[in-house]
Amino acid sequence: MSAHKRFAALTLIAALAVGCGNGDVSPGAAPPSQEAEPSGNAGAPPARADGRRPFTLVASGDVMPSYPGVLETAQDDAPGAGYDYRPMLAGVKSVISSADVALCQLDAPLGPLEGPFSGHPVFQAPPQLATALKDTGYDSCSTASNHTLDQGVEGVHRTLKALDTVGLRHVGSARSATEGARPALLRARGGARVAQLSYTYGTNGVQRPASAPWTVNLIDERKITADARAARRAGADVVVVSLHWGTEYRTAPNEKQIKLAQALTAGQTDGRPDIDLITGTHAHTPQPYEKVNGTWVVYGLGDQISGAMTKPQGNWGSIARFRFAPPDRPGERWQVTKAEYIPQLAAQGPPLRMLNLARTGKKKHTKARTAIREAVLGRDAAEDGLKRGK
Repeated sequence: MSAHKRFAALTLIAALAVGCGNGDVSPGAAPPSQEAEPSGNAGAPPARADGRRPFTLVASGDVMPSYPGVLETAQDDAPGAGYDYRPMLAGVKSVISSADVALCQLDAPLGPLEGPFSGHPVFQAPPQLATALKDTGYDSCSTASNHTLDQGVEGVHRTLKALDTVGLRHVGSARSATEGARPALLRARGGARVAQLSYTYGTNGVQRPASAPWTVNLIDERKITADARAARRAGADVVVVSLHWGTEYRTAPNEKQIKLAQALTAGQTDGRPDIDLITGTHAHTPQPYEKVNGTWVVYGLGDQISGAMTKPQGNWGSIARFRFAPPDRPGERWQVTKAEYIPQLAAQGPPLRMLNLARTGKKKHTKARTAIREAVLGRDAAEDGLKRGK
């Protein structure tokens, strides 16, 4: 590495922490090809014969960090110059950080430290967001969305570099064919290996380079199934598919979502399902959780970070939490033994804060809590055991 490049890398590492106090910045983060061991710990229940233990996985919705109100709040919350998203996420941090594996969805490319930063319709967010996501407890982010190419190929590279710098895994966009062919492979405390895959319905009309289709993954049933099987061959005990799909502000899944969910969950290899969990984003509102062909599908998680949206449901969200237990015999499916949703609200304040509605007063935010419950349970998930968590 040249002296100039070495200086630039050190500058980026230091600057990502600007406005983030002692955030968890790890310049020695392993490249995406290596497994990352999440920091959560769900306890130590009895292990199976192969030594692997149950684990808890959480997944949350779209992180939309560059709307004007969100940018202003992050700037106001920074102790000095820069942007700090940690206070915004403090209300849900205990849910995220206590899980063994925590997955997020980044719905905006990250820009250079000096900006400029922009909201709808062409996003670009401060790179300090990466530090806040890591500090909150996330282990991996899906990066395939309709905004992935808002800043072109350069924006993709810059985003992934920022995530690498803080030690966050990522999947859904890539800088090379080799990187694009790999899932985000995580190892939970207790030994389970979890693979995350990520795809989007489109990119707002921006064409990905014909010579570099790996720049962003588009939804394709055959490719998703092939990638899931490859992840399993690579050793994944649990395969999670993150899909950016659906109709904005609609609390019910559309026909395409239902059809694709049916097809993907029907896929099996040697009698074992290829996919263990599907989590959806993009609708900007919670959509139903449903067990399809024996596999949990979250059609829409809603948003994790959002500002003032065009419709009230744009400020509703949910965090999905699933507990997976190992099979009695190696090679069989890991089973979901507990399924929960945690209702969340982007309270506009000021200041803007993400609230865990399961931990607010019973009378406070009753309307939002009820609306989220009705959306999440809209396809009879309660009959399959889904409950509200805290």
